[in-house]
Amino acid sequence: MITTEFLSSLDKFNLIVHKRVTSKYTGKRESLYKGKGSTVKDHRIYAWGDDFRAIDWRIYARTDDLYIKVYEEERNLTVHVIVDRSASMNYGKPSKFDYAAMLGVGFAYLALKDNEKFQFATFSDKLDFFQPRRGLAHLAAMTEYLNKTKTKGVSQFTDTMRQYKKILSTKSMIVIISDFLYDVNDIKEGLLQLGDNNIKVIQVLAAGERHLDIEGDVKLEDSETHGLLRTFISPRTKSDYENKLEHHIAAIGRECAAMKADFHVVTTDTPIFDSFYQILSKEMH
Repeated sequence: MITTEFLSSLDKFNLIVHKRVTSKYTGKRESLYKGKGSTVKDHRIYAWGDDFRAIDWRIYARTDDLYIKVYEEERNLTVHVIVDRSASMNYGKPSKFDYAAMLGVGFAYLALKDNEKFQFATFSDKLDFFQPRRGLAHLAAMTEYLNKTKTKGVSQFTDTMRQYKKILSTKSMIVIISDFLYDVNDIKEGLLQLGDNNIKVIQVLAAGERHLDIEGDVKLEDSETHGLLRTFISPRTKSDYENKLEHHIAAIGRECAAMKADFHVVTTDTPIFDSFYQILSKEMH
């Protein structure tokens, strides 16, 4: 649950870090769009409805084909915040989803304070997103939506990222927050859909997940499929589980590094603003 106390603390947090956060969060960005500009960045085939004044007549003279000039221009950054709301996120106290939602609102707030547009979305087996806007009203709507959201479904990461790329019109900052407890190849394919953007991948885990806090005879329920498993958890089982999880985390890190995406792991027992400092540390030095 995102509370008014949390939002008040965000204002204080912004005041503390504002002067130290680099222009990755503020100011202008290079982006491509149809229209006026100073430098021709690329060309594309003319389509019905395009401004005929943007036609490159020199190319037409050589090829008899109509091409539109695509200009490079300075525009404000759009920050995209994408939060996993699948059933597996409903674990821990606070739940992974509540923690992820607070992180997401924090990034949106930083964008708001610098008058940037921000867009947010949630996903599980399908994608739900809001149009990018500025201002407190948009942040309030985002907060209300997240507070009312129920975790359900199974994450379909590649498919939802494939849908999301259709709404990316300029180079953006994309913040994806999830437990990422699914196949690394799915994560890789999903991230590849997002192209050459500034991507932050934030894995949120419950403390009891990263360091297993149960043992003996237990009955486990899969939060997404609701399948039941009766098993005995021994010290060896705990060690094997934790090793596999750390290998999974390392594999995600390698894929992110290969794509030049920032990767961070946080646990829900960490004070939320400590996690913010960790995630923003590269921009604060």
